[in-house]
Amino acid sequence: MNPYLKIEKVSKRFENHLAVDEVSLAVEKGQIFGLLGPNGAGKTTLIRMITGIYLPDSGSITVDGVPWTREHVSRMGYMPEERGLYKKTKVLEQITYLLRLKGMDKKTAKQTGMEWLERLGLGGWADKLTTDLSKGMQQKVQFIATVAHEPDLLILDEPVSGLDPVNAKVMEEEILRLKKMGKTILFSTHRLEQVEELCDSLALIHKGKVILENTLPEVRKQFQRNHFRLEFEGIPDFIDEWPEIRILEKRAHHLIFETTGDTSRNSILEKLAQSNLIINKFEKTVPRLNDIFIELVGEPRVFNPEQ
Repeated sequence: MNPYLKIEKVSKRFENHLAVDEVSLAVEKGQIFGLLGPNGAGKTTLIRMITGIYLPDSGSITVDGVPWTREHVSRMGYMPEERGLYKKTKVLEQITYLLRLKGMDKKTAKQTGMEWLERLGLGGWADKLTTDLSKGMQQKVQFIATVAHEPDLLILDEPVSGLDPVNAKVMEEEILRLKKMGKTILFSTHRLEQVEELCDSLALIHKGKVILENTLPEVRKQFQRNHFRLEFEGIPDFIDEWPEIRILEKRAHHLIFETTGDTSRNSILEKLAQSNLIINKFEKTVPRLNDIFIELVGEPRVFNPEQ
Protein backbone atom coordinates (compact mmCIF):
# COMPACT_ATOMS: atom_id res chain seq x y z
CA MET A 1 0.00 0.00 0.00
CA ASN A 2 1.04 3.54 -0.72
CA PRO A 3 0.79 5.70 2.43
CA TYR A 4 -1.90 8.36 2.46
CA LEU A 5 0.53 10.89 3.91
CA LYS A 6 4.16 10.53 2.92
CA ILE A 7 6.88 12.84 4.21
CA GLU A 8 10.32 12.44 2.68
CA LYS A 9 13.49 14.06 4.06
CA VAL A 10 11.69 17.25 5.07
CA SER A 11 13.76 19.95 6.78
CA LYS A 12 13.00 23.41 8.18
CA ARG A 13 15.44 25.92 9.61
CA PHE A 14 14.77 29.16 11.50
CA GLU A 15 17.93 31.30 11.43
CA ASN A 16 20.48 29.20 13.33
CA HIS A 17 18.00 26.61 14.59
CA LEU A 18 17.32 23.44 12.57
CA ALA A 19 13.80 22.63 13.81
CA VAL A 20 13.15 19.65 11.51
CA ASP A 21 16.06 17.65 10.16
CA GLU A 22 15.34 15.39 7.16
CA VAL A 23 12.23 13.81 8.69
CA SER A 24 10.59 10.97 6.79
CA LEU A 25 7.25 9.44 7.83
CA ALA A 26 4.61 7.23 6.22
CA VAL A 27 1.01 7.35 7.49
CA GLU A 28 -1.32 4.70 6.07
CA LYS A 29 -4.87 5.56 5.06
CA GLY A 30 -7.45 4.98 7.77
CA GLN A 31 -5.00 4.68 10.67
CA ILE A 32 -4.39 6.79 13.75
CA PHE A 33 -0.72 7.75 13.78
CA GLY A 34 0.82 9.07 16.99
CA LEU A 35 3.33 11.89 16.63
CA LEU A 36 5.37 12.03 19.84
CA GLY A 37 8.30 13.99 21.15
CA PRO A 38 9.46 16.24 23.99
CA ASN A 39 8.84 19.98 23.94
CA GLY A 40 10.87 21.62 21.21
CA ALA A 41 11.38 18.38 19.27
CA GLY A 42 9.96 19.79 16.02
CA LYS A 43 6.45 18.30 16.05
CA THR A 44 4.57 21.58 15.66
CA THR A 45 6.90 22.77 12.90
CA LEU A 46 6.32 19.50 11.04
CA ILE A 47 2.55 19.82 11.44
CA ARG A 48 2.64 23.38 10.15
CA MET A 49 4.44 22.19 7.03
CA ILE A 50 1.83 19.50 6.44
CA THR A 51 -0.94 22.10 6.75
CA GLY A 52 0.86 24.66 4.59
CA ILE A 53 1.48 27.25 7.31
CA TYR A 54 5.20 26.79 6.66
CA LEU A 55 6.87 25.61 3.48
CA PRO A 56 9.71 23.09 3.90
CA ASP A 57 13.23 24.21 3.03
CA SER A 58 13.84 20.81 1.45
CA GLY A 59 12.17 17.45 1.03
CA SER A 60 8.66 16.61 -0.12
CA ILE A 61 5.16 15.95 1.24
CA THR A 62 2.72 13.74 -0.67
CA VAL A 63 -0.99 13.42 0.13
CA ASP A 64 -2.91 10.46 -1.30
CA GLY A 65 -0.21 9.89 -3.88
CA VAL A 66 -0.14 13.51 -5.09
CA PRO A 67 2.56 16.11 -4.26
CA TRP A 68 1.26 18.60 -1.70
CA THR A 69 -0.58 21.66 -3.03
CA ARG A 70 -2.75 24.35 -1.44
CA GLU A 71 -5.82 22.45 -2.66
CA HIS A 72 -5.10 19.71 -0.12
CA VAL A 73 -5.75 22.10 2.76
CA SER A 74 -9.52 22.05 2.15
CA ARG A 75 -9.49 18.28 2.72
CA MET A 76 -7.63 18.61 6.01
CA GLY A 77 -8.88 19.35 9.49
CA TYR A 78 -6.34 20.88 11.87
CA MET A 79 -6.95 21.29 15.59
CA PRO A 80 -3.94 23.22 16.96
CA GLU A 81 -2.79 22.98 20.54
CA GLU A 82 -3.41 26.72 20.93
CA ARG A 83 -7.14 27.12 20.41
CA GLY A 84 -8.40 29.81 18.03
CA LEU A 85 -12.08 30.59 18.64
CA TYR A 86 -13.66 34.03 18.41
CA LYS A 87 -14.62 34.90 21.97
CA LYS A 88 -17.51 37.30 21.23
CA THR A 89 -19.19 35.15 18.57
CA LYS A 90 -22.10 32.79 19.18
CA VAL A 91 -21.11 29.13 19.10
CA LEU A 92 -23.24 27.96 16.16
CA GLU A 93 -22.51 31.10 14.14
CA GLN A 94 -18.80 30.49 14.65
CA ILE A 95 -18.96 26.84 13.58
CA THR A 96 -21.08 27.78 10.57
CA TYR A 97 -18.57 30.41 9.50
CA LEU A 98 -15.60 28.06 9.86
CA LEU A 99 -17.35 25.29 7.92
CA ARG A 100 -18.20 27.71 5.13
CA LEU A 101 -14.49 28.50 4.86
CA LYS A 102 -14.05 24.80 4.12
CA GLY A 103 -16.52 24.97 1.23
CA MET A 104 -19.92 24.19 2.79
CA ASP A 105 -22.95 26.28 1.89
CA LYS A 106 -24.49 28.23 4.75
CA LYS A 107 -27.57 26.00 5.23
CA THR A 108 -25.55 22.77 5.29
CA ALA A 109 -22.90 24.27 7.55
CA LYS A 110 -25.49 25.43 10.08
CA GLN A 111 -27.34 22.11 10.05
CA THR A 112 -24.12 20.09 10.33
CA GLY A 113 -22.83 22.30 13.13
CA MET A 114 -26.04 21.85 15.11
CA GLU A 115 -25.96 18.10 14.66
CA TRP A 116 -22.43 17.98 16.00
CA LEU A 117 -23.25 20.23 18.95
CA GLU A 118 -26.06 17.88 19.93
CA ARG A 119 -23.81 14.85 19.45
CA LEU A 120 -21.29 16.27 21.91
CA GLY A 121 -23.86 17.47 24.44
CA LEU A 122 -23.68 21.17 23.54
CA GLY A 123 -27.02 21.61 21.78
CA GLY A 124 -28.27 23.99 24.44
CA TRP A 125 -25.24 26.25 24.01
CA ALA A 126 -25.61 27.00 20.30
CA ASP A 127 -26.65 30.63 20.87
CA LYS A 128 -24.19 31.32 23.68
CA LEU A 129 -20.99 33.31 23.24
CA THR A 130 -17.72 31.41 23.38
CA THR A 131 -16.82 33.28 26.57
CA ASP A 132 -19.88 31.72 28.23
CA LEU A 133 -18.45 28.24 27.76
CA SER A 134 -16.01 26.39 29.98
CA LYS A 135 -12.56 25.53 28.64
CA GLY A 136 -13.67 21.95 28.01
CA MET A 137 -16.76 23.09 26.12
CA GLN A 138 -14.66 25.43 23.98
CA GLN A 139 -12.38 22.51 23.21
CA LYS A 140 -15.36 20.51 21.96
CA VAL A 141 -16.40 23.43 19.75
CA GLN A 142 -12.88 23.59 18.30
CA PHE A 143 -13.04 19.85 17.64
CA ILE A 144 -16.36 20.23 15.83
CA ALA A 145 -14.95 23.00 13.63
CA THR A 146 -12.03 20.68 12.81
CA VAL A 147 -13.96 17.54 11.85
CA ALA A 148 -17.48 18.52 10.81
CA HIS A 149 -16.61 19.11 7.14
CA GLU A 150 -15.50 15.47 7.02
CA PRO A 151 -11.87 15.97 5.97
CA ASP A 152 -9.89 12.98 4.74
CA LEU A 153 -6.87 13.92 6.88
CA LEU A 154 -7.27 15.02 10.50
CA ILE A 155 -4.39 16.57 12.43
CA LEU A 156 -5.17 16.74 16.14
CA ASP A 157 -2.64 18.45 18.41
CA GLU A 158 -3.41 17.71 22.09
CA PRO A 159 -7.14 17.29 21.40
CA VAL A 160 -8.09 16.13 24.91
CA SER A 161 -5.65 18.06 27.09
CA GLY A 162 -7.46 19.76 29.94
CA LEU A 163 -10.64 17.70 29.59
CA ASP A 164 -12.12 15.83 32.53
CA PRO A 165 -12.15 12.01 32.23
CA VAL A 166 -15.78 11.85 31.06
CA ASN A 167 -15.35 14.38 28.25
CA ALA A 168 -11.95 12.95 27.33
CA LYS A 169 -13.65 9.58 26.85
CA VAL A 170 -16.31 11.19 24.65
CA MET A 171 -13.63 12.77 22.50
CA GLU A 172 -11.67 9.53 22.23
CA GLU A 173 -14.82 7.68 21.11
CA GLU A 174 -15.40 10.30 18.41
CA ILE A 175 -11.81 9.94 17.20
CA LEU A 176 -12.24 6.16 16.96
CA ARG A 177 -15.56 6.63 15.12
CA LEU A 178 -13.84 8.88 12.59
CA LYS A 179 -11.21 6.20 12.10
CA LYS A 180 -13.95 3.65 11.36
CA MET A 181 -15.24 6.06 8.71
CA GLY A 182 -11.87 5.73 6.98
CA LYS A 183 -10.34 9.02 8.07
CA THR A 184 -6.57 9.25 8.42
CA ILE A 185 -5.61 10.84 11.73
CA LEU A 186 -2.31 12.35 12.84
CA PHE A 187 -2.51 12.49 16.63
CA SER A 188 0.01 14.54 18.62
CA THR A 189 -0.10 14.37 22.40
CA HIS A 190 1.99 14.17 25.56
CA ARG A 191 -0.53 11.78 27.14
CA LEU A 192 1.11 8.53 26.13
CA GLU A 193 -1.59 6.33 27.63
CA GLN A 194 -3.92 7.73 24.96
CA VAL A 195 -1.46 6.79 22.24
CA GLU A 196 -1.50 3.23 23.61
CA GLU A 197 -5.30 3.19 23.54
CA LEU A 198 -5.88 4.89 20.19
CA CYS A 199 -2.91 4.70 17.83
CA ASP A 200 -2.01 2.02 15.30
CA SER A 201 1.49 3.35 14.62
CA LEU A 202 3.72 6.06 16.02
CA ALA A 203 6.85 8.09 15.47
CA LEU A 204 9.04 9.67 18.13
CA ILE A 205 10.83 12.88 17.17
CA HIS A 206 13.77 14.22 19.16
CA LYS A 207 15.87 17.25 18.27
CA GLY A 208 14.26 17.46 14.87
CA LYS A 209 14.91 13.84 13.89
CA VAL A 210 12.80 10.69 13.88
CA ILE A 211 14.40 8.28 16.35
CA LEU A 212 11.62 5.67 16.41
CA GLU A 213 8.86 4.76 13.95
CA ASN A 214 6.80 1.58 13.85
CA THR A 215 3.46 0.00 14.69
CA LEU A 216 2.58 -0.03 18.38
CA PRO A 217 2.94 -3.86 18.72
CA GLU A 218 6.38 -3.77 17.08
CA VAL A 219 7.52 -0.92 19.32
CA ARG A 220 6.51 -2.91 22.39
CA LYS A 221 8.22 -5.99 21.01
CA GLN A 222 11.40 -4.03 20.36
CA PHE A 223 11.56 -2.78 23.94
CA GLN A 224 10.33 -5.93 25.67
CA ARG A 225 12.38 -6.91 28.71
CA ASN A 226 12.38 -9.95 31.01
CA HIS A 227 10.40 -8.02 33.59
CA PHE A 228 7.73 -9.68 35.70
CA ARG A 229 5.04 -8.58 38.11
CA LEU A 230 4.25 -10.64 41.20
CA GLU A 231 1.26 -9.99 43.47
CA PHE A 232 1.15 -12.08 46.62
CA GLU A 233 0.26 -12.49 50.25
CA GLY A 234 2.95 -13.30 52.79
CA ILE A 235 6.50 -12.18 53.53
CA PRO A 236 8.87 -12.42 50.52
CA ASP A 237 12.15 -11.67 52.30
CA PHE A 238 13.81 -14.75 50.76
CA ILE A 239 13.39 -13.25 47.28
CA ASP A 240 16.13 -10.71 48.01
CA GLU A 241 18.59 -13.59 48.14
CA TRP A 242 17.73 -15.04 44.73
CA PRO A 243 20.67 -14.58 42.35
CA GLU A 244 18.39 -15.21 39.35
CA ILE A 245 16.42 -12.00 39.74
CA ARG A 246 16.97 -8.29 40.26
CA ILE A 247 14.29 -6.39 42.18
CA LEU A 248 13.08 -3.26 40.37
CA GLU A 249 10.22 -2.36 42.68
CA LYS A 250 9.15 -3.78 46.01
CA ARG A 251 6.00 -3.07 47.98
CA ALA A 252 4.06 -4.89 50.70
CA HIS A 253 2.17 -7.22 48.33
CA HIS A 254 3.69 -6.35 44.99
CA LEU A 255 7.02 -6.99 43.28
CA ILE A 256 8.43 -6.11 39.88
CA PHE A 257 11.67 -7.86 39.03
CA GLU A 258 13.96 -8.69 36.15
CA THR A 259 15.29 -12.17 35.50
CA THR A 260 19.01 -12.43 34.86
CA GLY A 261 20.92 -14.58 32.40
CA ASP A 262 19.00 -17.55 31.00
CA THR A 263 16.61 -17.87 33.91
CA SER A 264 13.22 -19.02 32.64
CA ARG A 265 9.76 -18.04 33.76
CA ASN A 266 9.04 -21.66 34.70
CA SER A 267 12.06 -21.95 36.98
CA ILE A 268 10.90 -18.84 38.86
CA LEU A 269 7.41 -20.29 39.14
CA GLU A 270 8.79 -23.53 40.54
CA LYS A 271 10.63 -21.68 43.30
CA LEU A 272 7.58 -19.57 44.10
CA ALA A 273 5.48 -22.73 44.34
CA GLN A 274 7.89 -24.07 46.97
CA SER A 275 7.61 -20.90 49.06
CA ASN A 276 5.03 -19.98 51.70
CA LEU A 277 3.65 -17.13 49.58
CA ILE A 278 0.10 -17.10 48.29
CA ILE A 279 0.46 -16.08 44.64
CA ASN A 280 -2.38 -13.90 43.33
CA LYS A 281 -0.76 -12.88 40.04
CA PHE A 282 2.42 -13.62 38.14
CA GLU A 283 2.85 -12.13 34.68
CA LYS A 284 5.34 -10.70 32.23
CA THR A 285 4.95 -6.93 31.99
CA VAL A 286 4.35 -4.99 28.79
CA PRO A 287 6.59 -1.94 28.25
CA ARG A 288 4.72 1.34 28.56
CA LEU A 289 5.25 4.08 26.01
CA ASN A 290 6.00 6.42 28.88
CA ASP A 291 9.03 4.34 29.86
CA ILE A 292 10.16 3.90 26.25
CA PHE A 293 9.86 7.66 25.76
CA ILE A 294 12.01 8.38 28.81
CA GLU A 295 14.54 5.72 27.86
CA LEU A 296 15.03 7.26 24.41
CA VAL A 297 14.93 10.99 25.14
CA GLY A 298 15.45 11.33 28.88
CA GLU A 299 18.37 10.65 31.20
CA PRO A 300 19.56 6.99 31.19
CA ARG A 301 17.92 4.96 33.95
CA VAL A 302 16.66 1.51 34.82
CA PHE A 303 13.76 0.54 32.58
CA ASN A 304 10.52 0.86 34.52
CA PRO A 305 7.98 -1.77 33.42
CA GLU A 306 4.24 -1.33 33.39
CA GLN A 307 2.91 -0.57 36.82
